[in-house]
Amino acid sequence: MAKIYQRWNIHHRLQHILLFVSFFILTFTGLPIKYAYSSWASPVTRFFGGFDTMLTIHKVAAAIMIIAAIYHLGYMLVCWLIRKETSTAMVPTWKDVTDLLDHIVYSFGLSKKDAEFERYSYKEKFDYWAVFWGIAIMVGSGLMMWFPQISVQYVPRWVLDCAQVAHSDEAMLAITAVFIWHFYNVHFSPLVFPMSMVWLNGKFSQEEMEEFHPLELQKIAPAEAGSGEQTVEVSTFRRNPGLIIAQMIIYAAILAWFLYGFLPLGLM
Repeated sequence: MAKIYQRWNIHHRLQHILLFVSFFILTFTGLPIKYAYSSWASPVTRFFGGFDTMLTIHKVAAAIMIIAAIYHLGYMLVCWLIRKETSTAMVPTWKDVTDLLDHIVYSFGLSKKDAEFERYSYKEKFDYWAVFWGIAIMVGSGLMMWFPQISVQYVPRWVLDCAQVAHSDEAMLAITAVFIWHFYNVHFSPLVFPMSMVWLNGKFSQEEMEEFHPLELQKIAPAEAGSGEQTVEVSTFRRNPGLIIAQMIIYAAILAWFLYGFLPLGLM
């Protein structure tokens, strides 16, 4: 029986669920506001019960995202101050730079050896810190627009105008990053398709650990991790040539549609 390794506990999974649920709602209610004069915005707005209702839903989702951020920061403080658990695994290092270069060389077929990752790869660190930077901008600018009467007591009007632009452009950057970069890594890659199950059960199989985090596996195996009694199902689509070709076609079409339909307007 293959061993399993616990990577995410219940707190990690709940924080992630709160984050992505609020993100999806913010996306589906925010885009019709940004592109209010587009032909598709009106039916979407009606679907949500009108503009006022949609804006209220948007604000509720924003509050959920703020709660998720506070939950995460509070959990880290508890681990640090009370449990005395400290970890620098998510801190970027020079190895992340060399891993990126090694992975690029490997992807172009110029090397037979791919980069090997520890607890977190450079991709995961990028995702994590991008959320920090993104939430700081989105929450800060969003609160200024949510409570303009209070904001103008402390900042001039032009700062609110800048906040609106920052909120809108950062939202487009976040949507692009999540639906293109993050979704491919955790859903559409032939190594994990149709999804990595770690966000649901918090577990990796030994095969997945060997594939994605071999250096961490070297540290914790065999005595300190896994029960040896359970198995985690690994995707049957791994490295399937037909899937890779189909994904390249579909993903390229979606990306072209997104860039044509949204990005030019977002840069105006």
